Amino acid sequence: MNIEKDSRVVLTLDAGGTNFVFSALRGGKQITEEISLPSNADNLERCLATIFKGFETTLSILQEPAEAISFAFPGPADYTKGVVGKLGNLPAFANDGVPLGPILEEKFGIPVFMNNDGDLFAYGEAIAGFLPGVNSLLAKADNPKRYKNLIGLTFGTGFGAGIVSNGKLHLGDNSCGAEIFLQRGFNLKDANIEEEISIRGIKRFYSEAAGIPFEEVPSPKEIYEIGTGAKAGNKTAAVEAYEKFGRAAGDAIANAVTLIDAPVVIGGGIANAHPLFLKALVQQMNGYFTLPGGRKERRLVQKVFNLEDEAEKEEFLKNVSSKITLPSGKEVIYNPEPRICVGISKLGTSKAIMTGAYAFALQKLEQSEEAE
Repeated sequence: MNIEKDSRVVLTLDAGGTNFVFSALRGGKQITEEISLPSNADNLERCLATIFKGFETTLSILQEPAEAISFAFPGPADYTKGVVGKLGNLPAFANDGVPLGPILEEKFGIPVFMNNDGDLFAYGEAIAGFLPGVNSLLAKADNPKRYKNLIGLTFGTGFGAGIVSNGKLHLGDNSCGAEIFLQRGFNLKDANIEEEISIRGIKRFYSEAAGIPFEEVPSPKEIYEIGTGAKAGNKTAAVEAYEKFGRAAGDAIANAVTLIDAPVVIGGGIANAHPLFLKALVQQMNGYFTLPGGRKERRLVQKVFNLEDEAEKEEFLKNVSSKITLPSGKEVIYNPEPRICVGISKLGTSKAIMTGAYAFALQKLEQSEEAE
């Protein structure tokens, strides 16, 4: 999909618990400034009025019609029907479901598409960010390998994910695809992994390492600054907290890679601290199982490379394929070492989500046109 040459306009919304951010895109690029409005998360009537106002204001700035509305909304939801269930950070939405998509379609008279922010982040990175970037680097290195799949992850308040397979977003049969946060904890075996891969996870690890109450722990950004020496504090505890975070994340991602077999891109606020956790994350993925009797076996079939490390990136880009000659004289290209890479978003999380929302809307519009 080449979204850069598409002239259609799509309205977008990034819905958070505190603020709703509205915009409009054409050709995969923002054509209006972002409009940020308080979400009014505890009152459904005011919350819906905020959504109406945001899109109406965006349309008034555009002074031209839009083809669709496409936006990120936190789950649980039936994204295909546009119905939102009870949400932790948007309590205005009740258990019996709010048909937000159909409401907006009736209000604005255009198709409305809704999806999870982790899904749209992955889709944006697959269409116009990390994945084409990796393939471009391979082409420049004269390496014929190309990747068609992607796992997108967000590290922040929670641990989100999205999966793109051969250019298509994987949603699942119940709009529950890529719910990676529900993997079992790595250190906290009775909890889900989000208790470790999140802001509260970083803070908990620092609390344990520094021996201070959780309530006194600084923000992950401050912990990162302490770990890099940019800010005074317990540097040893800060480094240990992020390495522990990296090992837990590496374990969860390795589990996902066994099923998906794809490169991995990371976004979200905590991604900015990658110099302190990414090495440990990749080492965990490249680790070994110890089998009964003491024999070691690789955790993954694929070798994992850290694209933020220049030496590892250079090694990843090398062409390691070889030619096998058949009795007939024909040659077969063989790759003896399956490889994937892990890197940080260059688009930025918000832009990737908006790009994903735009591309997803165009895909759905084209499918609808083909069906007619």
